[in-house]
Amino acid sequence: MRKVCAKMVPKELNKEQKQRRVTICQDLLERQDDILGHVITGDETWVYQYDPETKWQSAQWKTANSPLSKKFCCSKSRVKTMLLTSFEIRGIVHYEFVPTGQIVNQVYYVELLERLHEKVRWK
Repeated sequence: MRKVCAKMVPKELNKEQKQRRVTICQDLLERQDDILGHVITGDETWVYQYDPETKWQSAQWKTANSPLSKKFCCSKSRVKTMLLTSFEIRGIVHYEFVPTGQIVNQVYYVELLERLHEKVRWK
């Protein structure tokens, strides 16, 4: 015997609700250029100045007689910055790194949206 956890789901849907969701999704897929082609969304994330390779990323193909390679432990950089990205269905529209010490508030976002608007108009 082993202990397992149940899968968490937001709520249980009946057949009619499931079919309605499928119909709406199919409609959106058919009209994706009309609707989704005009949507731009954004994301913000912290990125490190230096993020070392993992052991798996540095794997190499070797023969049985090759000497073993060594992977020295490295820690992530303590210097990190915020990356703000705006993208649409076809890819990234605009991105920028927030300068060190800059507070990201509504004033900064208004300026960001103005720069984004100029870039969209230029494209």
